[in-house]
Amino acid sequence: MFEPRIKIERPLYETLKRAAQIAGYSSVDEFIIHVLEKTAAEVEQAQSENEVRKRLQGLGYIE
Repeated sequence: MFEPRIKIERPLYETLKRAAQIAGYSSVDEFIIHVLEKTAAEVEQAQSENEVRKRLQGLGYIE
């Protein structure tokens, strides 16, 4: 199975490694995946809220 890989500069990787250890993650990969999933969900939620707001404005329910 193909798994995408990304390149991370060494200084950033070391920072992520320390953060993962402090937060109690079993690996840097686990920590990075969790952070990316959380951030993506926040972006999607913000986009969804923005779309709802635009629809309500278009219907005249909010200004």
